[in-house]
Amino acid sequence: VQLQASGGGLVQARGSLRLACAASGRTFNNMGWFRQAPGLEREFVAAVRRSGHTYYAESVKGRFTISRDNRKNTVDLEMNNLKVEDTAVYYCAAGDGILSEIRSATAYRHWGQGTLVTVSS
Repeated sequence: VQLQASGGGLVQARGSLRLACAASGRTFNNMGWFRQAPGLEREFVAAVRRSGHTYYAESVKGRFTISRDNRKNTVDLEMNNLKVEDTAVYYCAAGDGILSEIRSATAYRHWGQGTLVTVSS
């Protein structure tokens, strides 16, 4: 299984970016995005179950939208009203962990290579 992420870049605060991730192989129950800022640990951003139910970190709720296409095996992250503190390397992930762990890295077995998002003030 391979996950290929794309769409990162440099954007001004209050701008928008869309990240995309394509997974090879089978469809997974969970597809999500995590991020890691310099000097900080990797943190949960958003996830979507095969059913379409979505989950967000409080810091991005109302600004980010996650979506998936089960036929294409892709997951996208639409990011609006970006803030400087959103600057990080964003990783897409896929796995079959239980729902109660969907905000934890333990729910995901496969990870993309990361794409850098830089938000300037």
